[in-house]
Amino acid sequence: MALDGIVIANIVHELRGTILGGRLNRIAQPEKDELILTINSQSRQQYKLLLSAGAGLPLIYLTQNTKANPITAPNFCMLLRKHINNAKIIDITQPEMERIINLKLEHIDELGDLSIKYLIIELMGKHSNIIFCSEDMVIIDSIKRVNQFVSSIREVLPGRKYFIPETLVKHNPYDLDFETFIGEIINKPQTIGKALYTGITGISPLIANEICYRASIDSEDSTSSLNDDTALHLFSIFKRLIDDVKNTNFAPHIITKDDKPIDFSSLPLTSFQNYDLIKYQSPSSMLEDFYASKSKINRMKQKSVNLRKVVNNQINRTQKKYNLQCRQLKDTEKREKYKIYGELITAYGYNLEPGAKSLKAYNYYENKEIIIPLDSTITPIDNAKRYFKRYNKMKRTNQALTSLIKKTSSQLAHLKSIQTAINIATDEDDLSEIRQELSEYGYVRKKLANNKKGTKKSSKKSKKNNYLHYISSDGFHMYVGKNNYQNDYLSFKVANADDWWFHAKKIPGSHVIVISQGNDLPGKTIEEAASLAAHYSSARKADKVDVDYTKRKNLKKPRGNPPGFVIYNTYYSVLATTDISGIEQV
Repeated sequence: MALDGIVIANIVHELRGTILGGRLNRIAQPEKDELILTINSQSRQQYKLLLSAGAGLPLIYLTQNTKANPITAPNFCMLLRKHINNAKIIDITQPEMERIINLKLEHIDELGDLSIKYLIIELMGKHSNIIFCSEDMVIIDSIKRVNQFVSSIREVLPGRKYFIPETLVKHNPYDLDFETFIGEIINKPQTIGKALYTGITGISPLIANEICYRASIDSEDSTSSLNDDTALHLFSIFKRLIDDVKNTNFAPHIITKDDKPIDFSSLPLTSFQNYDLIKYQSPSSMLEDFYASKSKINRMKQKSVNLRKVVNNQINRTQKKYNLQCRQLKDTEKREKYKIYGELITAYGYNLEPGAKSLKAYNYYENKEIIIPLDSTITPIDNAKRYFKRYNKMKRTNQALTSLIKKTSSQLAHLKSIQTAINIATDEDDLSEIRQELSEYGYVRKKLANNKKGTKKSSKKSKKNNYLHYISSDGFHMYVGKNNYQNDYLSFKVANADDWWFHAKKIPGSHVIVISQGNDLPGKTIEEAASLAAHYSSARKADKVDVDYTKRKNLKKPRGNPPGFVIYNTYYSVLATTDISGIEQV
Protein backbone atom coordinates (compact mmCIF):
# COMPACT_ATOMS: atom_id res chain seq x y z
CA MET A 1 0.00 0.00 0.00
CA ALA A 2 1.40 3.36 -1.06
CA LEU A 3 1.08 5.47 2.12
CA ASP A 4 4.07 7.38 0.80
CA GLY A 5 5.29 10.96 1.05
CA ILE A 6 2.89 12.09 -1.69
CA VAL A 7 -0.20 10.73 0.09
CA ILE A 8 1.08 12.31 3.31
CA ALA A 9 1.43 15.64 1.46
CA ASN A 10 -2.17 15.27 0.30
CA ILE A 11 -3.32 14.62 3.89
CA VAL A 12 -1.38 17.64 5.19
CA HIS A 13 -3.06 19.79 2.52
CA GLU A 14 -6.47 18.49 3.64
CA LEU A 15 -5.73 19.02 7.34
CA ARG A 16 -4.52 22.56 6.74
CA GLY A 17 -7.84 23.29 5.06
CA THR A 18 -9.97 21.75 7.83
CA ILE A 19 -8.43 21.65 11.32
CA LEU A 20 -5.67 24.28 11.14
CA GLY A 21 -6.53 26.92 13.76
CA GLY A 22 -8.91 24.51 15.51
CA ARG A 23 -8.74 23.42 19.15
CA LEU A 24 -8.37 19.95 20.65
CA ASN A 25 -11.68 19.22 22.34
CA ARG A 26 -11.06 15.60 23.32
CA ILE A 27 -8.19 13.12 23.27
CA ALA A 28 -8.88 9.38 23.32
CA GLN A 29 -6.68 6.29 23.02
CA PRO A 30 -8.94 3.37 22.05
CA GLU A 31 -5.99 1.09 21.19
CA LYS A 32 -2.48 0.88 22.62
CA ASP A 33 -0.95 2.44 19.47
CA GLU A 34 -3.88 4.61 18.32
CA LEU A 35 -5.24 8.05 19.13
CA ILE A 36 -8.44 9.85 18.14
CA LEU A 37 -8.32 13.63 18.45
CA THR A 38 -11.64 15.48 18.44
CA ILE A 39 -11.09 18.99 17.07
CA ASN A 40 -13.39 22.00 16.96
CA SER A 41 -12.43 23.95 13.84
CA GLN A 42 -12.52 27.71 13.35
CA SER A 43 -15.65 27.23 11.27
CA ARG A 44 -17.30 25.63 14.34
CA GLN A 45 -17.33 22.22 12.70
CA GLN A 46 -16.15 19.21 14.66
CA TYR A 47 -13.62 16.76 13.21
CA LYS A 48 -12.17 13.47 14.43
CA LEU A 49 -8.56 12.81 13.47
CA LEU A 50 -7.43 9.19 13.72
CA LEU A 51 -3.72 8.62 14.34
CA SER A 52 -2.41 5.03 14.25
CA ALA A 53 1.18 3.96 14.86
CA GLY A 54 0.42 0.29 14.35
CA ALA A 55 3.39 -1.55 12.86
CA GLY A 56 1.21 -3.30 10.30
CA LEU A 57 -1.14 -0.40 9.57
CA PRO A 58 0.16 3.12 10.30
CA LEU A 59 -2.54 5.64 9.39
CA ILE A 60 -3.75 9.20 9.71
CA TYR A 61 -7.08 10.47 8.38
CA LEU A 62 -10.22 12.37 9.30
CA THR A 63 -13.15 10.14 10.20
CA GLN A 64 -16.72 10.28 11.48
CA ASN A 65 -16.49 6.86 13.13
CA THR A 66 -16.06 6.42 16.87
CA LYS A 67 -14.49 3.63 18.90
CA ALA A 68 -15.08 2.37 22.39
CA ASN A 69 -12.46 3.62 24.86
CA PRO A 70 -10.99 1.72 27.81
CA ILE A 71 -12.47 2.54 31.22
CA THR A 72 -9.08 3.79 32.41
CA ALA A 73 -7.18 5.91 29.91
CA PRO A 74 -3.58 4.80 29.16
CA ASN A 75 -0.72 6.89 30.58
CA PHE A 76 0.19 8.48 27.23
CA CYS A 77 -3.39 9.62 26.72
CA MET A 78 -3.53 11.07 30.25
CA LEU A 79 -0.26 12.93 29.60
CA LEU A 80 -1.63 14.50 26.41
CA ARG A 81 -4.85 15.50 28.16
CA LYS A 82 -2.83 17.17 30.91
CA HIS A 83 -0.68 19.22 28.53
CA ILE A 84 -2.62 19.91 25.35
CA ASN A 85 -6.32 19.49 26.01
CA ASN A 86 -7.95 22.59 24.45
CA ALA A 87 -4.65 23.40 22.68
CA LYS A 88 -4.82 25.31 19.39
CA ILE A 89 -3.35 23.80 16.23
CA ILE A 90 -1.23 26.64 14.85
CA ASP A 91 0.66 24.72 12.14
CA ILE A 92 0.62 21.41 10.28
CA THR A 93 3.76 20.53 8.35
CA GLN A 94 5.53 17.71 6.59
CA PRO A 95 9.36 17.84 6.77
CA GLU A 96 10.58 17.68 3.17
CA MET A 97 8.53 14.74 1.85
CA GLU A 98 9.03 12.38 4.78
CA ARG A 99 6.24 10.14 5.99
CA ILE A 100 5.95 12.42 9.00
CA ILE A 101 3.36 15.01 10.06
CA ASN A 102 4.10 17.64 12.70
CA LEU A 103 1.21 19.21 14.59
CA LYS A 104 2.37 22.45 16.23
CA LEU A 105 0.19 23.17 19.26
CA GLU A 106 -0.24 26.31 21.35
CA HIS A 107 -1.64 25.97 24.86
CA ILE A 108 -1.70 27.58 28.30
CA ASP A 109 0.74 25.91 30.68
CA GLU A 110 0.48 25.48 34.46
CA LEU A 111 1.81 28.99 35.04
CA GLY A 112 -0.76 30.53 32.71
CA ASP A 113 1.77 31.30 29.96
CA LEU A 114 1.47 30.48 26.29
CA SER A 115 3.48 27.37 25.50
CA ILE A 116 4.32 25.44 22.33
CA LYS A 117 4.27 21.66 21.98
CA TYR A 118 4.66 19.32 19.03
CA LEU A 119 2.77 16.11 18.31
CA ILE A 120 4.80 14.23 15.70
CA ILE A 121 3.20 11.37 13.78
CA GLU A 122 5.73 9.07 12.10
CA LEU A 123 4.17 6.69 9.57
CA MET A 124 7.09 4.40 8.78
CA GLY A 125 5.90 0.80 8.90
CA LYS A 126 7.25 -1.08 11.92
CA HIS A 127 9.07 2.10 13.04
CA SER A 128 5.83 4.12 13.24
CA ASN A 129 5.30 6.19 16.36
CA ILE A 130 3.44 9.16 17.85
CA ILE A 131 5.89 11.38 19.71
CA PHE A 132 5.08 14.29 22.03
CA CYS A 133 7.80 16.97 22.20
CA SER A 134 8.48 20.28 23.87
CA GLU A 135 9.13 23.52 21.97
CA ASP A 136 12.88 22.81 21.86
CA MET A 137 12.15 19.32 20.40
CA VAL A 138 12.93 17.35 23.55
CA ILE A 139 10.81 14.21 23.82
CA ILE A 140 8.26 14.37 26.64
CA ASP A 141 6.89 10.88 25.87
CA SER A 142 5.76 8.67 23.00
CA ILE A 143 3.04 6.13 22.37
CA LYS A 144 5.81 3.53 21.82
CA ARG A 145 9.04 3.90 23.78
CA VAL A 146 12.17 2.74 21.96
CA ASN A 147 15.35 2.03 23.98
CA GLN A 148 18.87 1.19 22.87
CA PHE A 149 18.12 -2.53 22.88
CA VAL A 150 15.33 -2.01 20.32
CA SER A 151 17.13 0.53 18.12
CA SER A 152 20.82 1.41 18.04
CA ILE A 153 20.10 4.36 15.70
CA ARG A 154 17.68 6.39 17.79
CA GLU A 155 16.20 6.12 21.25
CA VAL A 156 12.67 7.45 21.68
CA LEU A 157 12.51 8.08 25.40
CA PRO A 158 11.55 11.02 27.65
CA GLY A 159 14.38 13.55 27.86
CA ARG A 160 16.02 12.55 24.56
CA LYS A 161 16.40 15.06 21.75
CA TYR A 162 14.06 14.35 18.83
CA PHE A 163 15.55 13.92 15.37
CA ILE A 164 14.66 12.14 12.14
CA PRO A 165 17.00 9.16 11.69
CA GLU A 166 18.81 9.01 8.35
CA THR A 167 19.02 5.27 7.85
CA LEU A 168 19.39 5.79 4.10
CA VAL A 169 20.85 8.75 2.25
CA LYS A 170 17.84 10.11 0.37
CA HIS A 171 17.39 13.37 -1.48
CA ASN A 172 14.65 15.93 -1.00
CA PRO A 173 12.53 15.76 -4.18
CA TYR A 174 11.64 19.46 -3.97
CA ASP A 175 15.19 20.71 -4.55
CA LEU A 176 16.74 17.79 -6.46
CA ASP A 177 18.65 18.99 -9.55
CA PHE A 178 19.60 17.04 -12.67
CA GLU A 179 23.30 16.78 -11.78
CA THR A 180 22.50 15.18 -8.41
CA PHE A 181 19.86 12.99 -10.06
CA ILE A 182 22.47 11.64 -12.50
CA GLY A 183 25.42 11.51 -10.13
CA GLU A 184 23.86 10.04 -6.99
CA ILE A 185 20.67 8.27 -8.01
CA ILE A 186 20.79 6.99 -11.58
CA ASN A 187 24.43 5.92 -11.31
CA LYS A 188 23.57 3.30 -8.69
CA PRO A 189 24.01 -0.25 -10.07
CA GLN A 190 20.39 -1.40 -9.67
CA THR A 191 17.02 -1.25 -11.41
CA ILE A 192 15.68 2.17 -12.39
CA GLY A 193 12.59 1.83 -10.21
CA LYS A 194 14.59 0.85 -7.14
CA ALA A 195 17.06 3.69 -7.72
CA LEU A 196 14.15 6.15 -7.62
CA TYR A 197 12.41 4.92 -4.47
CA THR A 198 15.61 4.25 -2.51
CA GLY A 199 17.25 7.52 -3.52
CA ILE A 200 14.42 10.06 -3.24
CA THR A 201 12.44 10.84 -0.10
CA GLY A 202 8.69 10.10 -0.22
CA ILE A 203 8.78 8.07 -3.45
CA SER A 204 7.22 4.63 -3.11
CA PRO A 205 7.75 1.67 -5.49
CA LEU A 206 4.26 2.43 -6.86
CA ILE A 207 5.18 6.03 -7.76
CA ALA A 208 8.62 4.99 -9.03
CA ASN A 209 6.92 2.57 -11.41
CA GLU A 210 4.49 5.31 -12.48
CA ILE A 211 7.35 7.73 -13.25
CA CYS A 212 9.04 5.08 -15.40
CA TYR A 213 5.77 4.24 -17.14
CA ARG A 214 5.12 7.89 -18.01
CA ALA A 215 8.66 8.07 -19.41
CA SER A 216 8.08 4.88 -21.49
CA ILE A 217 10.84 3.12 -19.55
CA ASP A 218 10.70 -0.33 -17.93
CA SER A 219 11.24 0.15 -14.19
CA GLU A 220 12.93 -3.28 -14.06
CA ASP A 221 15.65 -2.22 -16.52
CA SER A 222 19.10 -1.49 -15.14
CA THR A 223 20.16 2.13 -14.61
CA SER A 224 23.08 1.36 -16.93
CA SER A 225 20.61 1.12 -19.83
CA LEU A 226 19.85 4.86 -19.61
CA ASN A 227 21.68 7.28 -21.86
CA ASP A 228 21.84 11.06 -21.34
CA ASP A 229 18.66 11.73 -23.32
CA THR A 230 16.51 9.08 -21.61
CA ALA A 231 17.86 10.10 -18.19
CA LEU A 232 16.92 13.73 -18.90
CA HIS A 233 13.46 12.64 -20.06
CA LEU A 234 13.01 10.56 -16.89
CA PHE A 235 14.08 13.52 -14.73
CA SER A 236 11.64 15.82 -16.55
CA ILE A 237 8.76 13.41 -15.88
CA PHE A 238 9.80 13.19 -12.23
CA LYS A 239 9.92 16.99 -11.84
CA ARG A 240 6.52 17.33 -13.50
CA LEU A 241 5.07 14.90 -10.95
CA ILE A 242 6.70 16.75 -8.04
CA ASP A 243 5.33 20.05 -9.40
CA ASP A 244 1.83 18.54 -9.09
CA VAL A 245 2.57 17.85 -5.42
CA LYS A 246 3.95 21.37 -4.88
CA ASN A 247 0.87 22.88 -6.52
CA THR A 248 -1.44 20.53 -4.58
CA ASN A 249 -2.87 19.07 -7.80
CA PHE A 250 -4.00 15.95 -5.99
CA ALA A 251 -6.46 13.36 -7.30
CA PRO A 252 -7.05 10.78 -4.54
CA HIS A 253 -8.42 7.49 -5.87
CA ILE A 254 -8.51 3.75 -5.30
CA ILE A 255 -7.51 1.21 -7.95
CA THR A 256 -9.77 -1.88 -7.99
CA LYS A 257 -9.86 -5.16 -9.88
CA ASP A 258 -12.79 -7.59 -9.75
CA ASP A 259 -14.43 -5.36 -7.11
CA LYS A 260 -11.39 -5.71 -4.84
CA PRO A 261 -9.21 -2.75 -3.81
CA ILE A 262 -5.68 -3.14 -5.17
CA ASP A 263 -3.94 0.12 -4.25
CA PHE A 264 -4.47 3.84 -3.75
CA SER A 265 -2.73 7.03 -4.76
CA SER A 266 -3.06 10.80 -4.52
CA LEU A 267 -1.80 11.28 -8.08
CA PRO A 268 -3.21 9.77 -11.30
CA LEU A 269 -1.74 6.33 -12.05
CA THR A 270 -1.59 5.92 -15.82
CA SER A 271 0.19 2.58 -15.46
CA PHE A 272 -3.06 0.88 -14.30
CA GLN A 273 -4.82 0.90 -17.67
CA ASN A 274 -6.98 -2.22 -17.22
CA TYR A 275 -8.13 -1.47 -13.69
CA ASP A 276 -11.20 0.31 -12.35
CA LEU A 277 -10.93 3.70 -10.66
CA ILE A 278 -12.87 5.12 -7.70
CA LYS A 279 -12.28 8.86 -7.27
CA TYR A 280 -12.51 10.71 -3.94
CA GLN A 281 -12.81 14.31 -2.82
CA SER A 282 -10.38 13.82 0.06
CA PRO A 283 -7.50 11.48 0.97
CA SER A 284 -9.18 10.74 4.32
CA SER A 285 -12.28 9.22 2.72
CA MET A 286 -10.01 7.35 0.29
CA LEU A 287 -7.93 5.81 3.08
CA GLU A 288 -10.95 5.02 5.26
CA ASP A 289 -12.78 3.26 2.41
CA PHE A 290 -9.66 1.43 1.24
CA TYR A 291 -8.79 -0.02 4.62
CA ALA A 292 -12.44 -0.74 5.45
CA SER A 293 -12.71 -2.75 2.22
CA LYS A 294 -9.40 -4.48 2.91
CA SER A 295 -10.51 -5.24 6.44
CA LYS A 296 -13.80 -6.70 5.20
CA ILE A 297 -12.02 -8.89 2.63
CA ASN A 298 -9.51 -10.10 5.23
CA ARG A 299 -12.30 -10.78 7.71
CA MET A 300 -14.19 -12.79 5.08
CA LYS A 301 -11.03 -14.74 4.25
CA GLN A 302 -10.49 -15.57 7.91
CA LYS A 303 -14.09 -16.63 8.41
CA SER A 304 -14.08 -18.76 5.27
CA VAL A 305 -10.78 -20.55 5.99
CA ASN A 306 -12.43 -23.61 7.56
CA LEU A 307 -15.07 -23.78 4.81
CA ARG A 308 -12.40 -23.61 2.11
CA LYS A 309 -10.40 -26.33 3.85
CA VAL A 310 -13.43 -28.62 4.11
CA VAL A 311 -14.45 -28.06 0.48
CA ASN A 312 -10.91 -28.39 -0.90
CA ASN A 313 -10.36 -31.62 1.02
CA GLN A 314 -13.67 -33.00 -0.23
CA ILE A 315 -12.86 -31.98 -3.82
CA ASN A 316 -9.43 -33.68 -3.65
CA ARG A 317 -10.93 -36.82 -2.12
CA THR A 318 -13.78 -36.93 -4.62
CA GLN A 319 -11.45 -36.25 -7.57
CA LYS A 320 -9.21 -39.17 -6.54
CA LYS A 321 -12.27 -41.41 -6.23
CA TYR A 322 -13.52 -40.28 -9.64
CA ASN A 323 -10.12 -40.93 -11.28
CA LEU A 324 -9.93 -44.40 -9.71
CA GLN A 325 -13.45 -45.27 -10.87
CA CYS A 326 -12.61 -44.09 -14.40
CA ARG A 327 -9.52 -46.32 -14.48
CA GLN A 328 -11.54 -49.28 -13.22
CA LEU A 329 -14.20 -48.62 -15.83
CA LYS A 330 -11.55 -48.56 -18.54
CA ASP A 331 -10.38 -51.99 -17.38
CA THR A 332 -13.88 -53.38 -18.01
CA GLU A 333 -13.71 -52.37 -21.67
CA LYS A 334 -11.99 -55.68 -22.47
CA ARG A 335 -15.00 -57.68 -21.23
CA GLU A 336 -16.24 -58.29 -24.77
CA LYS A 337 -12.96 -60.04 -25.54
CA TYR A 338 -13.65 -62.63 -22.84
CA LYS A 339 -17.16 -63.19 -24.18
CA ILE A 340 -15.72 -63.88 -27.66
CA TYR A 341 -13.10 -66.22 -26.17
CA GLY A 342 -15.86 -68.23 -24.49
CA GLU A 343 -17.91 -68.43 -27.70
CA LEU A 344 -14.93 -69.49 -29.85
CA ILE A 345 -13.79 -72.15 -27.35
CA THR A 346 -17.36 -73.49 -27.30
CA ALA A 347 -17.46 -73.51 -31.13
CA TYR A 348 -13.96 -74.92 -31.91
CA GLY A 349 -12.73 -76.53 -28.73
CA TYR A 350 -14.21 -79.99 -29.39
CA ASN A 351 -11.14 -81.16 -31.34
CA LEU A 352 -8.53 -79.86 -28.87
CA GLU A 353 -6.04 -82.39 -27.50
CA PRO A 354 -6.02 -82.86 -23.70
CA GLY A 355 -3.57 -80.48 -21.96
CA ALA A 356 -3.61 -77.87 -24.75
CA LYS A 357 -2.38 -74.44 -23.57
CA SER A 358 -3.99 -72.38 -26.34
CA LEU A 359 -6.56 -72.46 -29.09
CA LYS A 360 -6.00 -71.02 -32.55
CA ALA A 361 -9.42 -70.02 -33.87
CA TYR A 362 -11.01 -67.84 -36.54
CA ASN A 363 -12.68 -64.76 -35.00
CA TYR A 364 -15.74 -64.28 -37.20
CA TYR A 365 -16.43 -60.88 -35.51
CA GLU A 366 -13.19 -59.35 -36.80
CA ASN A 367 -12.48 -61.73 -39.74
CA LYS A 368 -9.07 -62.81 -38.47
CA GLU A 369 -7.40 -65.66 -36.61
CA ILE A 370 -6.58 -65.22 -32.93
CA ILE A 371 -4.84 -67.29 -30.26
CA ILE A 372 -6.82 -67.85 -27.05
CA PRO A 373 -4.86 -68.73 -23.86
CA LEU A 374 -6.15 -71.86 -22.05
CA ASP A 375 -5.66 -73.44 -18.65
CA SER A 376 -4.22 -76.86 -19.54
CA THR A 377 -5.39 -78.41 -16.24
CA ILE A 378 -9.10 -78.08 -17.05
CA THR A 379 -11.31 -79.04 -19.99
CA PRO A 380 -12.12 -76.69 -22.92
CA ILE A 381 -15.72 -76.39 -21.67
CA ASP A 382 -14.49 -75.28 -18.23
CA ASN A 383 -12.15 -72.77 -19.93
CA ALA A 384 -15.14 -71.39 -21.81
CA LYS A 385 -17.19 -71.16 -18.60
CA ARG A 386 -14.32 -69.30 -16.91
CA TYR A 387 -14.18 -66.72 -19.70
CA PHE A 388 -17.98 -66.29 -19.62
CA LYS A 389 -17.83 -65.84 -15.84
CA ARG A 390 -15.13 -63.19 -16.18
CA TYR A 391 -17.20 -61.46 -18.86
CA ASN A 392 -20.34 -61.37 -16.70
CA LYS A 393 -18.39 -60.08 -13.70
CA MET A 394 -16.88 -57.26 -15.76
CA LYS A 395 -20.30 -56.48 -17.23
CA ARG A 396 -21.80 -56.09 -13.76
CA THR A 397 -18.79 -54.03 -12.67
CA ASN A 398 -19.17 -51.80 -15.74
CA GLN A 399 -22.84 -51.17 -14.99
CA ALA A 400 -22.12 -50.43 -11.31
CA LEU A 401 -19.17 -48.16 -12.12
CA THR A 402 -21.14 -46.26 -14.77
CA SER A 403 -23.74 -45.42 -12.14
CA LEU A 404 -21.09 -44.62 -9.51
CA ILE A 405 -19.13 -42.37 -11.88
CA LYS A 406 -22.27 -40.42 -12.72
CA LYS A 407 -22.93 -39.95 -9.00
CA THR A 408 -19.30 -39.02 -8.23
CA SER A 409 -19.18 -36.59 -11.16
CA SER A 410 -22.35 -34.91 -9.89
CA GLN A 411 -20.88 -34.74 -6.40
CA LEU A 412 -17.66 -33.21 -7.76
CA ALA A 413 -19.61 -30.60 -9.75
CA HIS A 414 -21.63 -29.80 -6.63
CA LEU A 415 -18.48 -29.30 -4.53
CA LYS A 416 -16.92 -27.08 -7.19
CA SER A 417 -20.08 -24.97 -7.27
CA ILE A 418 -19.78 -24.52 -3.50
CA GLN A 419 -16.10 -23.61 -3.93
CA THR A 420 -17.12 -20.92 -6.43
CA ALA A 421 -19.83 -19.69 -4.04
CA ILE A 422 -17.21 -19.23 -1.29
CA ASN A 423 -15.15 -17.09 -3.68
CA ILE A 424 -18.20 -14.98 -4.55
CA ALA A 425 -19.46 -14.60 -0.95
CA THR A 426 -19.55 -10.99 0.23
CA ASP A 427 -20.84 -11.28 3.81
CA GLU A 428 -21.34 -13.66 6.69
CA ASP A 429 -24.91 -14.51 5.65
CA ASP A 430 -23.51 -15.98 2.42
CA LEU A 431 -21.05 -18.11 4.39
CA SER A 432 -23.84 -19.21 6.70
CA GLU A 433 -25.90 -20.47 3.75
CA ILE A 434 -22.87 -22.28 2.33
CA ARG A 435 -22.19 -23.90 5.69
CA GLN A 436 -25.82 -24.98 5.85
CA GLU A 437 -25.55 -26.59 2.40
CA LEU A 438 -22.37 -28.43 3.39
CA SER A 439 -24.18 -29.70 6.45
CA GLU A 440 -27.29 -30.74 4.50
CA TYR A 441 -25.19 -32.87 2.14
CA GLY A 442 -23.05 -34.43 4.87
CA TYR A 443 -19.75 -32.63 4.27
CA VAL A 444 -19.71 -31.14 7.79
CA ARG A 445 -21.47 -32.23 10.95
CA LYS A 446 -24.81 -30.49 11.49
CA LYS A 447 -23.88 -29.62 15.07
CA LEU A 448 -20.69 -27.91 13.83
CA ALA A 449 -22.59 -26.06 11.11
CA ASN A 450 -25.31 -24.79 13.44
CA ASN A 451 -23.15 -23.94 16.47
CA LYS A 452 -20.26 -22.17 14.76
CA LYS A 453 -19.48 -19.04 16.77
CA GLY A 454 -20.13 -15.77 15.02
CA THR A 455 -22.29 -17.30 12.29
CA LYS A 456 -26.01 -17.33 11.62
CA LYS A 457 -28.22 -20.18 10.59
CA SER A 458 -29.44 -20.15 7.03
CA SER A 459 -32.89 -18.65 6.73
CA LYS A 460 -35.44 -18.10 4.04
CA LYS A 461 -35.11 -14.37 4.61
CA SER A 462 -31.39 -14.35 3.78
CA LYS A 463 -31.94 -16.57 0.74
CA LYS A 464 -34.53 -14.13 -0.57
CA ASN A 465 -32.76 -10.87 0.11
CA ASN A 466 -29.05 -11.50 -0.18
CA TYR A 467 -28.60 -11.93 -3.93
CA LEU A 468 -27.06 -9.18 -6.08
CA HIS A 469 -29.15 -6.69 -8.02
CA TYR A 470 -28.03 -4.84 -11.16
CA ILE A 471 -29.74 -2.57 -13.69
CA SER A 472 -28.88 -2.94 -17.37
CA SER A 473 -28.18 0.02 -19.65
CA ASP A 474 -31.67 -0.49 -21.09
CA GLY A 475 -33.32 -0.42 -17.64
CA PHE A 476 -33.87 -4.18 -17.13
CA HIS A 477 -33.52 -5.60 -13.61
CA MET A 478 -30.85 -8.31 -13.38
CA TYR A 479 -30.40 -10.57 -10.34
CA VAL A 480 -27.35 -12.70 -9.49
CA GLY A 481 -27.29 -15.60 -7.03
CA LYS A 482 -24.19 -15.91 -4.86
CA ASN A 483 -24.67 -19.57 -3.88
CA ASN A 484 -26.78 -22.58 -4.79
CA TYR A 485 -29.67 -21.74 -2.47
CA GLN A 486 -29.93 -18.24 -3.94
CA ASN A 487 -29.59 -19.65 -7.48
CA ASP A 488 -32.55 -21.99 -6.88
CA TYR A 489 -34.63 -19.22 -5.35
CA LEU A 490 -33.99 -16.81 -8.22
CA SER A 491 -34.60 -19.36 -10.96
CA PHE A 492 -37.72 -21.00 -9.55
CA LYS A 493 -39.29 -18.40 -7.26
CA VAL A 494 -38.36 -14.95 -8.58
CA ALA A 495 -38.25 -15.57 -12.34
CA ASN A 496 -41.38 -15.98 -14.41
CA ALA A 497 -41.65 -18.35 -17.37
CA ASP A 498 -40.75 -15.68 -19.96
CA ASP A 499 -37.89 -14.12 -18.01
CA TRP A 500 -34.34 -14.90 -19.15
CA TRP A 501 -31.76 -17.12 -17.44
CA PHE A 502 -27.97 -16.83 -18.00
CA HIS A 503 -25.16 -19.16 -16.85
CA ALA A 504 -21.51 -19.75 -17.72
CA LYS A 505 -21.29 -22.75 -20.04
CA LYS A 506 -20.44 -26.08 -18.35
CA ILE A 507 -18.64 -24.52 -15.37
CA PRO A 508 -19.71 -23.60 -11.81
CA GLY A 509 -21.21 -20.14 -11.50
CA SER A 510 -24.15 -17.96 -10.59
CA HIS A 511 -27.62 -18.02 -12.08
CA VAL A 512 -28.38 -14.60 -13.59
CA ILE A 513 -32.04 -13.71 -14.05
CA VAL A 514 -33.19 -10.85 -16.27
CA ILE A 515 -36.76 -9.72 -15.60
CA SER A 516 -38.09 -9.11 -19.12
CA GLN A 517 -41.86 -8.78 -18.41
CA GLY A 518 -42.55 -10.42 -21.76
CA ASN A 519 -40.32 -8.02 -23.72
CA ASP A 520 -37.46 -8.98 -26.01
CA LEU A 521 -34.01 -8.29 -24.58
CA PRO A 522 -31.92 -5.65 -26.37
CA GLY A 523 -28.45 -6.69 -27.44
CA LYS A 524 -26.76 -4.49 -24.81
CA THR A 525 -28.74 -6.09 -21.98
CA ILE A 526 -27.85 -9.57 -23.27
CA GLU A 527 -24.17 -8.58 -23.27
CA GLU A 528 -24.35 -7.19 -19.73
CA ALA A 529 -26.27 -10.16 -18.30
CA ALA A 530 -23.80 -12.54 -19.95
CA SER A 531 -20.91 -10.55 -18.48
CA LEU A 532 -22.44 -10.93 -15.01
CA ALA A 533 -22.72 -14.69 -15.53
CA ALA A 534 -19.10 -14.81 -16.74
CA HIS A 535 -17.82 -12.63 -13.89
CA TYR A 536 -19.62 -14.59 -11.16
CA SER A 537 -18.27 -17.96 -12.28
CA SER A 538 -15.19 -20.09 -11.67
CA ALA A 539 -13.65 -18.55 -14.82
CA ARG A 540 -13.96 -14.93 -13.62
CA LYS A 541 -10.21 -14.35 -14.10
CA ALA A 542 -10.43 -15.15 -17.81
CA ASP A 543 -10.97 -12.40 -20.38
CA LYS A 544 -13.84 -14.14 -22.18
CA VAL A 545 -16.26 -16.89 -21.12
CA ASP A 546 -18.91 -18.84 -23.07
CA VAL A 547 -22.34 -18.16 -21.58
CA ASP A 548 -25.62 -19.96 -22.27
CA TYR A 549 -28.95 -18.16 -21.99
CA THR A 550 -32.54 -19.28 -22.37
CA LYS A 551 -36.09 -18.54 -21.25
CA ARG A 552 -36.80 -19.57 -17.68
CA LYS A 553 -39.56 -21.95 -18.90
CA ASN A 554 -36.89 -24.10 -20.60
CA LEU A 555 -35.22 -24.97 -17.29
CA LYS A 556 -35.88 -28.29 -15.57
CA LYS A 557 -34.67 -29.46 -12.18
CA PRO A 558 -34.33 -33.26 -11.95
CA ARG A 559 -35.59 -34.73 -8.72
CA GLY A 560 -32.86 -35.49 -6.20
CA ASN A 561 -30.32 -33.06 -7.63
CA PRO A 562 -28.63 -30.61 -5.23
CA PRO A 563 -29.69 -26.92 -5.20
CA GLY A 564 -28.59 -24.81 -8.12
CA PHE A 565 -28.47 -27.70 -10.63
CA VAL A 566 -30.72 -27.52 -13.67
CA ILE A 567 -30.91 -28.99 -17.18
CA TYR A 568 -31.98 -27.29 -20.42
CA ASN A 569 -31.99 -28.23 -24.10
CA THR A 570 -33.14 -25.07 -25.90
CA TYR A 571 -30.69 -22.22 -25.51
CA TYR A 572 -28.48 -19.58 -27.14
CA SER A 573 -24.77 -18.96 -26.50
CA VAL A 574 -22.64 -15.84 -26.42
CA LEU A 575 -18.95 -15.15 -25.73
CA ALA A 576 -18.95 -12.64 -22.87
CA THR A 577 -16.33 -10.50 -21.17
CA THR A 578 -15.82 -10.84 -17.41
CA ASP A 579 -15.52 -7.06 -16.99
CA ILE A 580 -18.64 -5.69 -15.24
CA SER A 581 -17.24 -2.27 -14.27
CA GLY A 582 -19.77 -0.40 -16.41
CA ILE A 583 -22.88 -2.17 -15.07
CA GLU A 584 -24.92 -0.29 -12.47
CA GLN A 585 -25.39 -2.13 -9.17
CA VAL A 586 -28.35 -1.30 -6.97
